[in-house]
Amino acid sequence: MSEQDKLAGNVVDHMMSHDRFSQWLGIQLLEIQEGYSKIKMTIREEMVNGFGIAHGGVAFSLADSALAFACNNRNNLSVALDVTITFTKAVNVGDILTAEAKEIHNGKSTGVYLISVHNQKNEQVALFKGTCFRTAKKLIG
Repeated sequence: MSEQDKLAGNVVDHMMSHDRFSQWLGIQLLEIQEGYSKIKMTIREEMVNGFGIAHGGVAFSLADSALAFACNNRNNLSVALDVTITFTKAVNVGDILTAEAKEIHNGKSTGVYLISVHNQKNEQVALFKGTCFRTAKKLIG
């Protein structure tokens, strides 16, 4: 494991230990590398909307957490600047969603990430694009 990937893992572990919302969602870290994250969660009954399917905000929140873990893991505090999401398939109770964030651009003050969200059948349920703004603050150390 490279020193950059080791730092990335330490930063994300620190973030996750303080991220009450991601903890409430039940997010599990699967893979962290510099500029990359892969996470998953299971859809619970209290996440369903009035149509009997998962509220879109749940898939959005999973993708947003993947963005946060990918864009912050170089240990530069970064915040979302602009995001968009396209929902491609309904999500149901019991579905296991995986979000994979890939870095498209790593600039000094901004980063761009593409996050794919898939269910347990490997069907894409959402596509999320996020741009982050990088501050000069460190998250750890």
